[in-house]
Amino acid sequence: SQFSSPPLAGDITQKGYEKKRSKLIGAFLPKAPGKGKYHSSNQNTNRVCCTVGNSVFSLSPQGMDPSVPHERRTPVTPGSSSRYHRRRSSGSRDERYRSDVHTEAVQAALAKQKERGKMAVPMPSKRRSLVVQSSMDAYTPPDTSSGSEEEGSMQGEGTPTSSQGSINMENWISRAIHGSTTSSTTSSSSTQSGGSGAASRLADVMGQTHLENHSTPPDVTSYTTDSIQVERPQGSTTASKATPKYGNAELMETGDGVPVGGRVSAKIQQLVNTLKRPKRPPLREFFVDDFEELLEVQQPDPNQPKAEGAQMLAMRGEQLGVVTNWPPSLEAALQRWGTISPKAPCLTTMDTNGKPLYILTYGKLWVRSMKVAYNILHKLGSKQEPMVRPGDRVALVFPNNDPAAFMVAFYGCLLAELVPVPIEVPLTRKDAGSQQIGFLLGSCGVTVALTSDACHKGLPKSTTGEIPQFKGWPKLLWFVTESKHLSKPPRDWFPHIKDANNDTAYIEYKTCKDGSVLGVTVMRIALLTHCQALTQSCGYTEAETIVNVLDFKKDVGLWHGILTSKGLKPEVICPCASSPEALTVAIRRPTDDSNQPPGRGVLSMQGLSHGVIRVDSEEKLSVLTLQDVGTAMPGALMCVVKPDGVPQLCKTDEIGELCVCSVATGTSYYGLSGMTKNTFEVFPMNSVGAPISEYPFTRTGLLGFVGPGGLCFIAGKMDGLMVVGGRRHNADDIVATALAVEPMKFVYRGRIAVFSITVLHDERIVVVAEQRPDSTEEDSFQWMSRVLQAIDGIHQVGVYCLALVPSNTLPKTPLGGIHLSETKQLFLEGSLHPCNVLMCPHTCVTNLPKPRQKQPEIGPASVMVGNLVSGKRIAQASGRDLGQMEDNDQARKFLFLSEVLQWRAQTTPDHVLYTLLNSRGTIASSLSCVQLHKRAEKIATMLAERGHLQDGDHVALVYPPGIDLIAAFYGCLYAGCVPITVRPPHPQNIATTLPTVKMIVEVSRSACMMTTAVICKLLRSKEASAAVDVRTWPPVLDTDDLPKKKPPLLYKPSNPDTLAYLDFSVSTTGMLAGVKMSHTATSAFCRSIKLQCELYPSREVAICLDPYCGLGFVIWCLCSVYSGHQSILIPPSELEVNPALWLLAVSQYKVRDTFCSYSVMELCTKGLGLQTESLKSRGLDLSRVRTCVVVAEERPRIALTQSFSKLFKDLGLHPRAVSTSFGCRVNLAICLQGTSGPDPTTVYVDMRALRHDRVRLVERGSPHSLPLMESGKILPGVRIIIANPETKGPLGDSHLGEIWVCSGHNASGYFTVYGDEALQSDHFNSRLSFGDTQTIWARTGYLGFLRRTELTDASGERHDALYVVGALDEAMELRGMRYHPIDIETSVIRTHKNLKIIVQEE
Repeated sequence: SQFSSPPLAGDITQKGYEKKRSKLIGAFLPKAPGKGKYHSSNQNTNRVCCTVGNSVFSLSPQGMDPSVPHERRTPVTPGSSSRYHRRRSSGSRDERYRSDVHTEAVQAALAKQKERGKMAVPMPSKRRSLVVQSSMDAYTPPDTSSGSEEEGSMQGEGTPTSSQGSINMENWISRAIHGSTTSSTTSSSSTQSGGSGAASRLADVMGQTHLENHSTPPDVTSYTTDSIQVERPQGSTTASKATPKYGNAELMETGDGVPVGGRVSAKIQQLVNTLKRPKRPPLREFFVDDFEELLEVQQPDPNQPKAEGAQMLAMRGEQLGVVTNWPPSLEAALQRWGTISPKAPCLTTMDTNGKPLYILTYGKLWVRSMKVAYNILHKLGSKQEPMVRPGDRVALVFPNNDPAAFMVAFYGCLLAELVPVPIEVPLTRKDAGSQQIGFLLGSCGVTVALTSDACHKGLPKSTTGEIPQFKGWPKLLWFVTESKHLSKPPRDWFPHIKDANNDTAYIEYKTCKDGSVLGVTVMRIALLTHCQALTQSCGYTEAETIVNVLDFKKDVGLWHGILTSKGLKPEVICPCASSPEALTVAIRRPTDDSNQPPGRGVLSMQGLSHGVIRVDSEEKLSVLTLQDVGTAMPGALMCVVKPDGVPQLCKTDEIGELCVCSVATGTSYYGLSGMTKNTFEVFPMNSVGAPISEYPFTRTGLLGFVGPGGLCFIAGKMDGLMVVGGRRHNADDIVATALAVEPMKFVYRGRIAVFSITVLHDERIVVVAEQRPDSTEEDSFQWMSRVLQAIDGIHQVGVYCLALVPSNTLPKTPLGGIHLSETKQLFLEGSLHPCNVLMCPHTCVTNLPKPRQKQPEIGPASVMVGNLVSGKRIAQASGRDLGQMEDNDQARKFLFLSEVLQWRAQTTPDHVLYTLLNSRGTIASSLSCVQLHKRAEKIATMLAERGHLQDGDHVALVYPPGIDLIAAFYGCLYAGCVPITVRPPHPQNIATTLPTVKMIVEVSRSACMMTTAVICKLLRSKEASAAVDVRTWPPVLDTDDLPKKKPPLLYKPSNPDTLAYLDFSVSTTGMLAGVKMSHTATSAFCRSIKLQCELYPSREVAICLDPYCGLGFVIWCLCSVYSGHQSILIPPSELEVNPALWLLAVSQYKVRDTFCSYSVMELCTKGLGLQTESLKSRGLDLSRVRTCVVVAEERPRIALTQSFSKLFKDLGLHPRAVSTSFGCRVNLAICLQGTSGPDPTTVYVDMRALRHDRVRLVERGSPHSLPLMESGKILPGVRIIIANPETKGPLGDSHLGEIWVCSGHNASGYFTVYGDEALQSDHFNSRLSFGDTQTIWARTGYLGFLRRTELTDASGERHDALYVVGALDEAMELRGMRYHPIDIETSVIRTHKNLKIIVQEE
């Protein structure tokens, strides 16, 4: 009834959708075969492992053929329903590496590399995605609408009929569910996280498919199985008995087992209809470059080795023997030996010299364990509220040199029916991995920690003597287990000793590959059975001695040294394989027959990398010699399954993960039922998809195979597995190869870490080692180079990074090994601080992104109606029209700036135009209108008399920022000369700055130079002679010595289009470009700025800029003369002495408008960051500032402007006051925020889309988002359009393209020696390929886009915002994608705090 009427589109919330989806799909989630719990009987627990419970183990005699009748035997699997797979602890890295790859082989490989003369670098080839694509039918829903490509389209022409669309969709849904039942039902190792494959694929159907709204939802219950074609994904098989065929609705069942009728299909149909189909942008706007489809990867070699053997058989260990006098539990065994043989030695602790330190007898162990059990249960808390109860977890914290105390505490917990959790001793509060151990203790609910007296005294303590709470740890009560601190139990108190049952005996911690810590629970029956299996395998008898040099708190050291307490024969070496989940997996049996050699295999490393076994000869370089680890444990069943995907049995010549079915394994990961299922409840399948056993197996985390005679061979661990380019490599093998290169000479053995990181969707190998302090940098790099060659020669894989760090700097495990996950985290964070690094991405990153195929843009064939093209508004905008603006501008009646200055000198002679401040903030000099006019006249006289210059000659003005530069400029105009402003050479850096001066003077063809006496002396100094040839300087005029008389007649140009001045600038790419500015353009420029900023004679403007090119020169030298306002000039170099000079001047003169550069803003941000309070106390007030404009020719630095605004907000600076401008070579100022108009807007774009020259707006905080700030308001008289830089066609709104500009103050062209006419025409006289083909545009060379906002400007029109992305000349195009240097610099700067200073100073 709830779906009787379809809801409207979009009326269902995400939460509601998830709730409904889970409710509806829950009925379709299949159950795993054999999921029922084992019925283990606690009352009838016999003393022999093979009769522990009443359940029956069923298995085919061959272990795989389902047609053979099942054999019934005693159970070997405990009653557990929750198990899971994780990998071996990275703490095992402390083992001393025994190089399986012989040192001789490594040396031979290096010699071979040396003969070749260079490293073998994998040649690039045609590559394809690593992701295995299954049949498209299994993953792609049928398109039921031809309008699927249209944005937001729900209907389209050519749509199939209602019944056809519904049939296709339901057919596909059933195929998706049915084809994925394998991974969701019989595969407990499914790589899909959270939910079954069927549920996730059905969700994909619902999220990606839209259907027609039908009046009556179709019912698919009438369709039979034969009418629905089911295509299984390749490699996915399933058991026919265990899996229902969901193609037929009659076979569907709900969670209660009740068959489902047709209404379920109706519900699904209605739910599909309620989902709003996500919009799919048109192809031209939609690019995603982080998916695997855009990455090229090496195609698999058709000649690579493949598994050819028959499917393996499950190997059964020998039957667990029946011994009538075996104790029914471990506690009972302790009671027996403690009472029968109280004086028999149980454990002897040895010192480093092999002398006995302490002997613990069975009697002492029994008595002390009882005392510990009694005190824990009765002396903690009160009688009414004890701190611990039977079944609670307690931590065991004992040092490695005190196994006796640990043994007493361990058995005390067993007697008290508590669950011990042995952990390492925390040495400091910041131990590597200590926080993860704390998380485990917290999840286990541990509140009490047992420890020894010596360990308790050695724990870190606070000033009050209390043990601090370690980071991430729960609050613990530390309980010392020494007998002297404990009360003697009453005579009538005895622990309750029960037969071994399914209760948890202990929890062993396990560190995963990612650094997380899990707790593996081991039941009491598993504990007892494991001890019995070890005793039988090793032939332990009474009175034998075992020598244990392993960690007695976990793994093999715990099982042999603490639990079995028997011994190995001293003349026998019996390697074994073990894991925290499966306990002992296999062990080589002791034998008295010395003539029986152990199993040995010489395997090809190349074959192992492809997961197959190929026997090779020892003469080869790339071989791995393996010895067997014995056979399966008694009472256990072992098989090898594929490490990824469905747990299918491997072939006999295939490497896979070992799985064990036995009572003597772990039960679960504590508190993690979902993860438990994928490890402890694995149902291996044969080739036809049938499970080989009704009982679950446990994944061991070990990679290997079963050889002849049932011998197990271990080739590696899942934790150390690295899949690079589809090939498997083991970290231990890489370590062994590295250590075989001149071992122990440059790095420490055992202090090396190998791990993989993900780069471009594939794993890359990283090697980190601790360098010996006596190694030189040259020796270390030679060793690193040889290591790379050895790894490439033996393993045929490239190393992404090899880093050497100082000794004792890598994070350690409690046992002294390298903590892998912490080391990897430090590497990814950039916090390793290596002393030597060798990066080789070119040898291993072979799946670079595909070259981008550019989509066709709007072309001449497009339909154009008004300002719309291809459905989009053309991206064009303009400032206010200069001709229609009425104002009281008297200067506009003059055509030349020289006439404006003469007019002001006559009408307002004493009005101050310029005021120059020194570093102390006082006035160094000033110029009124008449003073500037008279000084310019004298300079014009000097140019005529001393320089002998004629009209049109070029004059280089080499002045520091100040008054002299302005006077010299107008002196040139009075004389009819063309001025070129040049930055003077730096006195402390002549060698690099003077050549630039010389180049500008030569390229501009200057007839003479004007400068001050100080700079004139500097140009003729010895330092200058060493840098350039001073003999080729043109005549140099010293303007400090001006003539007294004025010129007889001032020059007046005959044509306003003649050249007024040249503007030279060196771009960031090192190109020197000079542009020609005519008198017309100069006057129009000044008028446009005057109107935008509302500049009048009564105004004061503070300027802190370099006045040599672009907008900075115009504001410094020209605008005051044209507009009549007073300019307060602050040379940026003075801020190096007094960083607060600019802001103090703005506050002192109550300036409303100020201009600065990014370097000035950054200097204030860094230099005054901690002085805001002192500046406030000095009366600094920025509340009157209306506009603070940053003059630049680049993308706005939004981070810097925001930091500046935030820092000086407390001093009254309004956030909206700070804005930017934008100009370039062809037009020195296109945008300037000005005084009126809306605030600058900020948008966030997808940085990945920008690489494809596309604009995709995203929300703030989205992944890969890049903030872009508007570059100011378009100046009056300026028109801009966004055009395709290649086709020259106009682009639509919010499309990225080149910014073209049409304005009265455009530059006339480039001034070059060679006169490149083609470049001149292309940059300054371009026309659109279609549309408005008459307008002449200038190409800025910058990429950007226009976006019409919801804001309105002063004229009431909607505001068009211009966003600048970057220069085309600076951008780097790699494989068809465009990268901007500022983005790469930002990424580099963020890696380390010190890099910011280095990069920006460069």
